[in-house]
Amino acid sequence: MKEALYYEKSEGGKVHCLLCPQDCVIAEGRKGFCKVRVNIDGVLYSEIYNRAMARSIDPIEKKPLYHFHPGSPIYSLGTRGCNQNCDFCQNWHMLQPDAQTAEITSERAVEEALAHGSVGIAYTYNEPTIWYEFVLECSKLARERGLVNVLVTNGFINPEPFSQLAPYIDAMNIDVKSMDPEFYRRICKSKLEPVLATCRIAKAAGIHLEITNLVIPTLNDSDGLFQKLVDFVASLGPEVPLHFSAYFPSYRMTIEPTPLDALLRAREVAGEKLYYVYLGNVRVRDGSDTHCPACGNLLVSRHGYRASLEGIKDGRCGRCGRQADLVL
Repeated sequence: MKEALYYEKSEGGKVHCLLCPQDCVIAEGRKGFCKVRVNIDGVLYSEIYNRAMARSIDPIEKKPLYHFHPGSPIYSLGTRGCNQNCDFCQNWHMLQPDAQTAEITSERAVEEALAHGSVGIAYTYNEPTIWYEFVLECSKLARERGLVNVLVTNGFINPEPFSQLAPYIDAMNIDVKSMDPEFYRRICKSKLEPVLATCRIAKAAGIHLEITNLVIPTLNDSDGLFQKLVDFVASLGPEVPLHFSAYFPSYRMTIEPTPLDALLRAREVAGEKLYYVYLGNVRVRDGSDTHCPACGNLLVSRHGYRASLEGIKDGRCGRCGRQADLVL
């Protein structure tokens, strides 16, 4: 364990965790909402510092990141716990307090990434921001060794700790689960506005940003909610990629899977304002290909997680010469 960052001591041996908007006040011997930050004798500790649950080499498209070093492998690792509790969680087994973890140091993570020829390190699988102490330490070391750092996150973190981490983060995929605050409250036990704030801060900080929306029938699949999401992403910039992903029943949610027509409808709405809209968890023509927004030239073709940069020359569209909106 390691003493946590971002907390203050309160009366009666309690501690007030300042890492995320759950705003937990934790009594002695108790844990916060995330179940991994614990009050021991009036000091807040992280139980998951130097503890990993999953490590793998993934294609970067799996994050999903389509405009950041496309076609590259990335060393990916995660631990247990989350500061949301979504009824549809796809990695619910990583939320359990008895989920098994193994020791890992930031030095070992960086060495493993380098040994596998990875472009960098992705902090993923569970919610990486609650692994804050490790991620901050590891991302600094990775940066020193020439690796990039990627966060795959729900974006539910307070501005101050995020501002300290942001200089070491190169790319993020942020889940914006719905534009309905009530959806966040009821389905995710969370809040919408802090997530949107994280998106804005990341974009302003120059971090490469992509956004994912899991489309769940009857809950967040109305044209009105699609339009609100598209308007928000467009406010960040029309070049920000938006991924609409198909839902399948998981954890506590038994709603039927997302029909293809809902994703196609979402893409149509988004295409009015955004340059790059992708469909995930489904097989559909052009669902994952990247086209030049100026001339329609195929820049990157994707088959599964394999990417071919056939339409790009010297970082530009091979047909019209427009600068490609990709980090290569």
